Amino acid sequence: MQAKIGIEPALLSKVAYELSRILADEFVLYTKTRNAHWNVEGPDFYSVHKFFEDQYEILDDTMDDIAERIRSIGHYAPATLKEFLSLTKLTEESRSANSSGGFIKELLDDHETVIIHLRENINRFANEYQDAGTSDFITGLMETHEKMAWMLRSHLK
Repeated sequence: MQAKIGIEPALLSKVAYELSRILADEFVLYTKTRNAHWNVEGPDFYSVHKFFEDQYEILDDTMDDIAERIRSIGHYAPATLKEFLSLTKLTEESRSANSSGGFIKELLDDHETVIIHLRENINRFANEYQDAGTSDFITGLMETHEKMAWMLRSHLK
């Protein structure tokens, strides 16, 4: 059933597509954070292992919120690895060492990529797509990623 929320169906399709791209980025970042949690090694193992756990739990909730936002505007959320990999701007990395510093730097770069993408789209959602709700929603996502990036960045000082 079509969502009748005061936004033209064609614009809702564009919003859903852009949210799907954001969801794909979140899924890839979540997976990379899980990888860091599972595979980090070194003298700071335990504290960084727990830190990565806190981070992936936030991302898990974030993915759910985005998927539910897509559903609330009358569209289906992508839910396969193939779809996520075709929609994401992020890349999968492989490394020779599983140090905390390497994982943290890589995750920080990804968070900053997500932050820039979200920031670039806040006004687009509000103005071009006439969806102030999604604009506000992604502003909140951006703030969450900014905090997560700050915590990652603080480990590198």
